Amino acid sequence: MSNFSKSASLNVARLIYLLVCVCAGIALAYNLEGSSYIWVGTVGGLVVASFFMLVESLTKTYTIRGFSTGTFGLLVGLFCAWLLTRLGISDLLMLLFSDVITEKVNFTLAFDTVLFSSFGFLGTVIALRSSQDDFAVVIPYVRFRQDRSMGRPLLLDGDVIMDGRIPAVLKSGFLDRNIVVPRFVLDELQVMSNSPSAGRRQRGQRGLECLETLQELKDVRVSIHDSKAESSDDSHVAHLLQISSIINAQILTTDDNLTKVARLQRIDVLNLNDINEALKPKVEVGSRLSLPLVRTGKDDHQGVGYLPDGTMIVVNQAVSKIGTTQTVTVISTINTTGGMMVFADLDESAESSN
Repeated sequence: MSNFSKSASLNVARLIYLLVCVCAGIALAYNLEGSSYIWVGTVGGLVVASFFMLVESLTKTYTIRGFSTGTFGLLVGLFCAWLLTRLGISDLLMLLFSDVITEKVNFTLAFDTVLFSSFGFLGTVIALRSSQDDFAVVIPYVRFRQDRSMGRPLLLDGDVIMDGRIPAVLKSGFLDRNIVVPRFVLDELQVMSNSPSAGRRQRGQRGLECLETLQELKDVRVSIHDSKAESSDDSHVAHLLQISSIINAQILTTDDNLTKVARLQRIDVLNLNDINEALKPKVEVGSRLSLPLVRTGKDDHQGVGYLPDGTMIVVNQAVSKIGTTQTVTVISTINTTGGMMVFADLDESAESSN
């Protein structure tokens, strides 16, 4: 469901609720006091509806996951309070403070009310602060998770969206297709797409186009997460880590610093650059490769070709072979800051067989 249609549905639900409260107030006032007090029922219905709509607006970021988690914590807290009442705590207190407590019934009622409300509150708060793994300890084999049919949520940061390779990777089927994009990342892309700087504007527009492509993919579900940071001072990295913990998602990024921080905090993170590096063909001394030669090298006798991943290979005595595909043997490799440099010779056995 798009954000627009969701907002329209919520407005319709609010309007229907408001009308129901007003009608109920009118009916109640008419039956109890007569037609002259209908205005009282109307005002009362509006007040009740306004109160609960205010509560709804204050909890707009509260999801069904949080509601179910809080309810579970409330039940645990009430159960603990009930166990304490079975131990006769109130009777013990009345025995110890018999000189002060004169009304047994009133004291028991007040004590039970405070006990149940306090433990219910503590249970709810502790449950909301707990992670999903904590629930698995309390209830073995049961976890509060999103729909498993789409796989584990994959949380995207701005860098990996602007990278542009995500649609192709998801089409390959190697990653789960349950995509989650934080609201602040979407806002950041929108701001960048309107930037006066040509470079930032191009990156922002590429990110938005990437998200549009993801939404058009048949088997990919893209959802926007509206969670806010716990503190206004939290950085984007801290906010991403918070969301990942809340929804039990893997983070997908190309940011090396985010990758390091997430791994230090034992949060699952996938770096697209690491995947790309792992898929590169291993070029070692003695390897034989079939290589298209496309241009001359630095020296007059050299020919240059490229592997599918962009690795450049300089072939000695191959200038006359440019424009053809030759079998070459790697003779040396040099790692530089710009990548690996590979030198090779034409394979003599292949030439003799031709």
